Amino acid sequence: MAETALPDIIVVGGGSAGCAMAGRLAENPNISVLLIEAGGDKADMHTRVPAMVSRLVMNPRYDWMLPVEPDASVKGRADFWPAGKWLGGGSSINGMMYIRGNAHDYDHWAQLGATGWSYDDVLPYFRRMENNPREGRFHGKDGPMRVSESRLRYSVTDRWIESATHAGVPRCADLNGDGRVAEGVDHVQMSQTGGRRWSSADGYIRNGKHGGRLTVMARTSVRRIIVENGRACGVEIMEAGGAVRTIRARRGVVLSAGAMGSPKLLMLSGIGPAAHLREQGLEVVRDAPGVGTNLQDHVGLNIAWKIRGVSLNSEIRGLGLAKAGLEYLVRKTGMLTTAIAHAQAMIYTRPGLPAPNIQLAFSPFAFEVGANGERFLPPESSVSMLVCALHPAARGTLLLRSPDPEASPLIRHRLLGEDDEDLEQIVEGIEIARRIMAQAPLADEVVAEMKPGADIKGDALRDFVRTVAISCFHQVGTCRMGTDAMAVVDPSLRVHGVDGLWVADCSVAPSLVGANTNATAIMIGDKGADHVLAALGMGRG
Repeated sequence: MAETALPDIIVVGGGSAGCAMAGRLAENPNISVLLIEAGGDKADMHTRVPAMVSRLVMNPRYDWMLPVEPDASVKGRADFWPAGKWLGGGSSINGMMYIRGNAHDYDHWAQLGATGWSYDDVLPYFRRMENNPREGRFHGKDGPMRVSESRLRYSVTDRWIESATHAGVPRCADLNGDGRVAEGVDHVQMSQTGGRRWSSADGYIRNGKHGGRLTVMARTSVRRIIVENGRACGVEIMEAGGAVRTIRARRGVVLSAGAMGSPKLLMLSGIGPAAHLREQGLEVVRDAPGVGTNLQDHVGLNIAWKIRGVSLNSEIRGLGLAKAGLEYLVRKTGMLTTAIAHAQAMIYTRPGLPAPNIQLAFSPFAFEVGANGERFLPPESSVSMLVCALHPAARGTLLLRSPDPEASPLIRHRLLGEDDEDLEQIVEGIEIARRIMAQAPLADEVVAEMKPGADIKGDALRDFVRTVAISCFHQVGTCRMGTDAMAVVDPSLRVHGVDGLWVADCSVAPSLVGANTNATAIMIGDKGADHVLAALGMGRG
């Protein structure tokens, strides 16, 4: 598509879902697509080398760093939530853990009104998007998203897995296999190929099969969606130099700006809670009270142990760093290929639950967080575990801070909810994490629990959780799928009451999946493209 041509579809947001949506649409020979991304578009060393993830998050070059209002459940702390400021979105700055979630998660979506999004419905799209080395009917081999096993193996990780089984956690052959038995402990699969990060921009845009039918416009902010006579027909943009202009689309607009960006843009376009829009001085195009509600996020914390054996912390000091650089340069192996975790366990902390409620993610290293959010490795040989609540009860909201499109949204969320239920599940997860570390063969390697410390128990442990619990950066739900009055989009991702407008990203998820959400976001974009094509009366090309 030439730059001057009128696109059939404009996709707003080049994140994990947006790249999948744009790439899949443009595979159809009858569709021209314009993808508009507010961040940068050229991959660089920081977004390619996996270990550089510590230089991406909370770095304003790569991260939007969205401010969140003070949260009473974590002692009034006001955090920043990362959002990828780069083509590929979260998949360009995240920890590269590839996991799809439990079948129950998607069946629950269908029960909540997202008909056609059950596990059996979404599995074909996970398979379609994957290029996965694992065998079996649950995996794909020819998809755009390359998935790999870790190229960095520490023996302490294998001993952690064995110790987990001794603590009663079942060994799972493949947590990305049959989703109906996606529980237990396994090595982490990673969104990498050949030792480098593989984002949705790599899979669907840079290496996509779109035959010139896709144009990417980077460093361009969409200020609002233009709706005329009840139909989305274009967008108002601000280019990098500050010029504001309108771009029209022949067939419609797909909003893929993420769980924070999509509801914000809907409201700026007059689609949202009518009273709030009027307070902001905006014309009401469509009263949609559900926009910005139902905000959900995983909450967790890291605990760490000093060990006697080798970990990444001890290896990367001094000459070790030079060795790591050389090994990566020559072989694309070694410490610089690390993801944020190397093994994980999906566990139940109490009986009677329909799916695992806690994720333990094991890293053969430990890190500290500086005052400005930067990550750094302490010198001691150490390991850590993320303890994450997979199905927290907490719900938050997102509203406009002002009608200025450049203003950050007003995000209110209680990470640990209104009562202590989510906190208690995390405490139960910490107890199981400690039990694993006390089992053979790992127990003999443990020198001491560094954080919070083995003597921190009971109410002191609960206070520790309130002090250090953080977002796991897996926000969903703010443009929920469904058919009731609070649903924003229908199960085909069309915005209720507005023709030619779809939303395709994690904002449409009715509830959290029990896993890192990046694979789910990409699946939503991939599957969403088929819904858009069907609405246009076209099959896939």
